Amino acid sequence: MLTIENERPPRRVRWLFVAVTLCYWCSMYTYVPILSPYLEDIRFNYTLIGIVLGSYGFTQLLVRFPLGFVSDRLGKRKPFVLMGFAASAVGCLMFLAFQDPVGVTAARAMTGISASAWVAFTVLYASWFPPQEATRAMGTLSFATGAGQLIGMGMSGFMSDAWGYAATFRAGLLAALIGGIGALFIRETGSASGRAPMRTADLLVVTRDRTLLKVSFLSVLAHAVLFITMFGFTPSYAVKIGAGHAELSLLVFAFMIPHTAASWLSAQKIAPRLGPWRTVLAGFLISGLCTAAIPLIPNIPLLYATQALSGFAQGMHLPLLLGLAIQYIAPAKRATAMGFYQAVYSLGMFSGPFLAGWLNDGFGLAGGFAFGALAAFLAAAFVLYGNRRAAALHQAGEEKAV
Repeated sequence: MLTIENERPPRRVRWLFVAVTLCYWCSMYTYVPILSPYLEDIRFNYTLIGIVLGSYGFTQLLVRFPLGFVSDRLGKRKPFVLMGFAASAVGCLMFLAFQDPVGVTAARAMTGISASAWVAFTVLYASWFPPQEATRAMGTLSFATGAGQLIGMGMSGFMSDAWGYAATFRAGLLAALIGGIGALFIRETGSASGRAPMRTADLLVVTRDRTLLKVSFLSVLAHAVLFITMFGFTPSYAVKIGAGHAELSLLVFAFMIPHTAASWLSAQKIAPRLGPWRTVLAGFLISGLCTAAIPLIPNIPLLYATQALSGFAQGMHLPLLLGLAIQYIAPAKRATAMGFYQAVYSLGMFSGPFLAGWLNDGFGLAGGFAFGALAAFLAAAFVLYGNRRAAALHQAGEEKAV
C-alpha cells in the first residue's frame, strides 16, 4: 500500500491521488450535461427539474459540515473518501432503477452525499503542504477535479447518442468502482498523531474566522451561477436552439477545457501577479456578463464561444476561494473549516437551480439566466466593497501609526 504522511509524499502517491480524484468527479459528472434534457424527456417541468438538480446541493448542505467535524474528531480522511465512491455508485444504480420524481430526486440526493466526501479529499491533499501553499495546492486539486468533470461530461453526449441516456449512468458507476479500488491502495497513517481531537467548542472558533465567512458567502454565489448555467439549464437552452447529443458534448468541451486550464493558471500564474482578490473579482464580472448573454444567443457556435469565456472566468475564482477557506486555519481544524465552507456553498448549489427552475416556469429560460447574472454581479460588488474597505482600514492604520 502507498502511505500518506503529514510531510509531502513521493510523486507516485500524488499521482495516484490525482487519478483517484479524477475518477471521483468523473463518476458524478458523466450524466450532468444530459440530466436536464433527460428529465424534460421523461416529462418533468422546469420547477420539478429545479428540485431534482437542487437536491444535489441540499444534501451537501446537510451532510458536509457534520462530515468534516466527524473527520476531525476521528483524525481520519480515507473512510470518508471510500464512502464518497460508494455513494456515487449507489446514486448511479438508483438513476438506472427509477424514473419517477421521488426516485430520481433520491438518486440525485445520493450523489450529493457522494460529493460531500470532497471535504476529506481536499483536507487530505492540503495536509501535504504548508499553509502558505494552500491556494497553490488547491489549484492542483481543482485541475484534477476539472479534468475528471471534463472527461465525464465530455463523454456524456456521445454515449447517450450511441446507447441512450442509461449509458451515462452506467459509465458513472464504472468510474466510481475504479476510483474506489484505487483509493483502497492509499493507506492513511499519522494524520492525527500528536493532535488533540476536535472539540465541539472549537466549532465556534473555526466558524468565526473572517476570511472563511467571506469566501463562503462568495462561494454560495459562485456555485449558484455554476449550477444555473453549465451544470443546470445551459444544456436545455442549447437543445432549444438546435443542439443534439453530440453538440452537447462539444458544449461541455467548450466550457470545461478553459475551466480546467483556468483552475491551474489562476493559482499558479494569474493570482500571483494580479493578487487573489482582483482575480476573483475579474472571474465574477466576466461570468456575470456571459450568463446574462445566454438567452440572447441565436446559434450554437456563438454559445460555444461565450461558454468558453464563462468557463475560464469561473475557473479563475473557484480554486482561489477553496484555498483561501483554509489558508489561516490550523491543520487539526481544517476538515471542520472545509466542511463548513462546502456546506455553506452547497446553499448556492441548491437554491440556484431551484429558484432558477421556478423563474424558468414563469418567464422562460431567460428568467433563470438573469438570476444567475445578478448573483455574479452581487459577488463582484461584494469583493469590490471588501477590497475598498480593507484598503481604507490599512490607510487609517498607517495614519494612526504616523
